[in-house]
Amino acid sequence: MGVLPFRAVWYGADPLRKKGRTSRFRREGMVINMEFVKAFVVGGLFCVVGQILIDKTRLTPARILVIFVTAGVVLTAVGVYQPIVDFAGAGATVPLTGFGYALAKGVVKGIAEHGLVGVFTGGVTGTSGGIAAAIFFGYLIALIFKPSDKS
Repeated sequence: MGVLPFRAVWYGADPLRKKGRTSRFRREGMVINMEFVKAFVVGGLFCVVGQILIDKTRLTPARILVIFVTAGVVLTAVGVYQPIVDFAGAGATVPLTGFGYALAKGVVKGIAEHGLVGVFTGGVTGTSGGIAAAIFFGYLIALIFKPSDKS
């Protein structure tokens, strides 16, 4: 039997299912689906926390952003965030706490490679891709649309 296309896993077309067996493609498809579910649930929980902070406190969005990034750094420093990343993958690394996680990991790597100088350079090196993307796409959007004050 040849290799099934990925689409077959999503639509349930499993030729071995009729014979009472499950192909490895079906099992791998279920694992992939559970990764999406775990990422969605954990990422959603971060969003719920952010929404509660917006609704129930007088914190500005900028302060909430700083809280999330700082929480990511602190949780990484005490060893709590790595198991969350291992469990949820992108659900933990994409939100703002994931940026703090990347900063902390970059600093640890920078210290290991460059000593004390790594404290200052490691975080920027670890997050340089995200920083560059934010600058590039922000500039691109500013070129496409007319930036102005809300008033």
